[in-house]
Amino acid sequence: MNDNVLTKDSGVLADAMQSVRRSLKMADRLADGYIPPMGGERYLTDRDLARRLHVSRRTLQQYRHEGILPYFLFGGKTLYRESDIQKVLERNYRKAY
Repeated sequence: MNDNVLTKDSGVLADAMQSVRRSLKMADRLADGYIPPMGGERYLTDRDLARRLHVSRRTLQQYRHEGILPYFLFGGKTLYRESDIQKVLERNYRKAY
C-alpha cells in the first residue's frame, strides 16, 4: 500500500495548480478587455432566426412584408436585432387559460 500523501506542493499536483492559476489570470485579462460587438446587441441572420422560431425563411419574409418583424438590410443580408425579436414575441404572447 502506498502511504504517500498528496499536498498542494506535491510535484504533479503543484504543476497542475500553477497551470490553473495561469489560466485564470489569462481569462481575467481577456474578460477585462472584452467589449461586446455593436454595443452588446446581438444580430441574427434569416437562417439563425428561422431555426430559433422553427419557421421557414419564407415565413420570415412574409412577416417582414407584413411589418411584423423589424429588420435591417446590410450588405445584401437581412439581419434581425435579438432584442426586437424578443419584444415581438412578448407583445404577441397569449396566456393559456
